[in-house]
Amino acid sequence: MNVLILGGTVFLGRHLIAASLASGHDITLFNRGQHNADLYPDLEKLHGDRDGGLDVLKGRTWDAVVDTCGYVPRLVRDSASLLADVVDHYTFISTLSVYDDFRVRGLREDAAVGTLDDETVEAVTGGSKGTYGPLKALCEQAAEAAMPGRVLSVRPGLIVGPYDPTDRFTYWPVRVARGGQVLAPPTPQAPVQFIDARDLATWVIRMAEQKKTGVYNATGPAERLTFESFLDACNRTAGNAATFIWASPEFLAEQQVAPWRDLPLWVPEETQGLLQVDMTKATARGWPFARWPRPYRRR
Repeated sequence: MNVLILGGTVFLGRHLIAASLASGHDITLFNRGQHNADLYPDLEKLHGDRDGGLDVLKGRTWDAVVDTCGYVPRLVRDSASLLADVVDHYTFISTLSVYDDFRVRGLREDAAVGTLDDETVEAVTGGSKGTYGPLKALCEQAAEAAMPGRVLSVRPGLIVGPYDPTDRFTYWPVRVARGGQVLAPPTPQAPVQFIDARDLATWVIRMAEQKKTGVYNATGPAERLTFESFLDACNRTAGNAATFIWASPEFLAEQQVAPWRDLPLWVPEETQGLLQVDMTKATARGWPFARWPRPYRRR
């Protein structure tokens, strides 16, 4: 299979390349060449900007495209429209943040997504009132409109693993390994979900090979994981040097400790649906649940 990857040199993209190569596929990378440009000297690289710089893709054909870096509907529409007649299948990497109401536990793929009063907005902002989720939902729709019936939209939760440029996951094993008293968020039984980038990439490439389409949630692990179990596993791995102090919501509010940003993986009670979405649909398609804990080393 000839695979075109839009993006590809940061985090998940690198694992998609590894999964593609492991399956014997030929790969072309399209990006601006601004990140890790020295990687993959043996792969074909096409440089251009998604905003008006797609001409380098013209006159070529691929079996599949994987879009790792679509955030603005107009640009996803441009890419998918240009490629509609020269690729068989389009995978769009979306996000669980598309959903409108995270008070709901067990969100399925047909749940309502967030909307924008002005759908021409292109500034990507985070937070509960931000544009990131609704824009990703519009990107899904833009890809499907350009290539009806040929699009796979994957909605990952928190992605972890090698090459992760954030501290959203690694904060905890690193802090726990230092030992001593560790501030932990409220409610030890609060749910935690995340997916290893290697598992996600392998599944995405397999789905592209099979030309599967539709929308899929993408997170894990297989069993229900609580914050307490997660931290206990970190502690066992690090030699049981830490003691956890479970703070109250009132204390954290007084200290201006922000959910997710200051204490990663912690979300308030009213948004805990973000970390307990339903995975029935992807499971039926061979979703590669890795059991927790999986060996992990930050690079």
